[in-house]
Amino acid sequence: MTLRGWNVKHVGMVLSAAQTFAPFPRHGSSEFTTLKARLGTDVVTELLAAAEDDLVAPIPALPARLYHEFRETGRREGYEDAQRLRRNMLYRLTLAEWLEGEGRFLPALEDVAWARLEEANWAWPAHARDLDRTDHPTLDLAAAMTALDMAEMDYLIGERLSPNLRLRLREEVERRAIGAFLDRDDHWWLHTTPDKQVNNWTAVCVAGVVGAALYLEPDANRLARIVTRGLHSLADYLETFDQQGGSSEGPDYWTYGFGNYVVLAHLLHQRSGGAIDLLEGPFLRDIAQFPLRTQMAPGVWVSFSDSDASPVFHPGLLSHLAAHMNLPGLLGLGMVNDFAVEGFNQFCWPLRQFAWPLPDAAAPAVPGPHDWYDEMGWMISRLDPQDPQSLRLAAKGGHNDEMHNQNDVGSFMVVAGGKVVLTDPGRGRYSKAYFGPERYQNLFASSRGHSVPVINGFEQATGRAHGACVIVHEHGDERDRLELDMTSAYPEEASLGTLTRNLVLDRTVSGGRILLEDSFAFSSGAGSFQSVLVTSMSAEAENGMIRIGAAPAGVSVRYDASALDVTFEKYERAEKQYQPAIDLTRVVFTPRHKARDGQLALEISPLG
Repeated sequence: MTLRGWNVKHVGMVLSAAQTFAPFPRHGSSEFTTLKARLGTDVVTELLAAAEDDLVAPIPALPARLYHEFRETGRREGYEDAQRLRRNMLYRLTLAEWLEGEGRFLPALEDVAWARLEEANWAWPAHARDLDRTDHPTLDLAAAMTALDMAEMDYLIGERLSPNLRLRLREEVERRAIGAFLDRDDHWWLHTTPDKQVNNWTAVCVAGVVGAALYLEPDANRLARIVTRGLHSLADYLETFDQQGGSSEGPDYWTYGFGNYVVLAHLLHQRSGGAIDLLEGPFLRDIAQFPLRTQMAPGVWVSFSDSDASPVFHPGLLSHLAAHMNLPGLLGLGMVNDFAVEGFNQFCWPLRQFAWPLPDAAAPAVPGPHDWYDEMGWMISRLDPQDPQSLRLAAKGGHNDEMHNQNDVGSFMVVAGGKVVLTDPGRGRYSKAYFGPERYQNLFASSRGHSVPVINGFEQATGRAHGACVIVHEHGDERDRLELDMTSAYPEEASLGTLTRNLVLDRTVSGGRILLEDSFAFSSGAGSFQSVLVTSMSAEAENGMIRIGAAPAGVSVRYDASALDVTFEKYERAEKQYQPAIDLTRVVFTPRHKARDGQLALEISPLG
């Protein structure tokens, strides 16, 4: 059944017919004993030691001035980092008390839990902008995640918590999350409208609120209303994926958005006795395989949009999907169990790491030679999938109003020797400016930070109308080819008549090569055309070619040195989110003479 096919009556029927809701083993049960034995003594001992430090650690302060720092300076790290420390203290103490069960962590745990319940806002400053009125709380990612945090803590160790804490926990989750979700329609992420498409927020917020309600809501009819409202909202979320299960938000936001969708899928499957299965059907199976199909090399993924080339896929997520959907390849993505409870914004992932660890060994995932997402215009080509050091190409068409949009029509990445040599640099540092009107002045979000042309000095324009049309897409034993009409990606002021980009991964030569050809014509008179390559590696001119990186993780770029000038533009310590700053170089190829039309061709080969 489709998600929109469920109604309150039907949902209520399957929920009332289900047996006991026990999504995780309770302390002392046979299932718990098995889980603890599987984790092993060392894992549990290390967790308990970390939680013992929390027994005497001060709870980080969250003063109003820290909350207002985002409004005043645009920086969000101060408040979010301090709140994250609180979160992880609570997560460690909860897991320690669950696994040990002796009560020695309860006093410190309750101190942190009370502090979290008494926070003026659960919502992050970047989303609420100011401290909320108590009668109108902001229901954002952080508030929804906190609601599920509290509910799962209560499930695991609630019988050991003080009655007043459990009562206050239910009051705050109701006020800040469940009631705000059920009774208000002002959440932009609730449904797609003509003005705005939903995105990962929908999955995260719905999973947090509905998941919390599955644990805490005592009224069966009200719970059915909450679940039904969530299912209809998630139907809009699923429509953000293309027909092959791809997401323009990239692999990083797959693990966040779809990961939370999977969290709710598990809880709802358990609560409904399997009657409601959000992972049912071939389309969901395609979505679940997105990280398999976007892997360029071991440890390297496509980094279009606000994604990065080295995302982290939660072990518990991969383990559950592999088992529930019979997708063993997900176990071989190179992720490893990490039982250190640090840096999380959600309790669901450390809990599921302990509950659903990855196996000690798994065969490495080996993607195919080619993957294609038609609606997004993404092509991923691999010279030899069996050789992780071989040449790889990822290219995209799309448009400039995608989820977590960057102006990147025609962008591409090249991997050689298992390293990203020509990069799509992914996301910049999240700030007020990055998500405001100044977004496309940022190097990462603008076309200036991507390997795409500059036309008469103009970068690409923002908006759905500014996109690419796929002219040709081919996959074969000898070559993979993507040809794009990119004319509409640029503003009218650029006086561009036509622009086509032809990208080929050529398998007919030893080691492979990538052929790039841009064909352009101006609408009025001769104009200036520049083709650009972006790299985070060293780049230098050498005997009529450009050398980027060093063998084996490098490429040579051959070009017509008699007709083209080459310049290097360096950007040092460009700030990223969740990762260290990077140095980027734009290698700019410019015809020496302006022309009404022309072609610019580059041959990119791995360094031997």
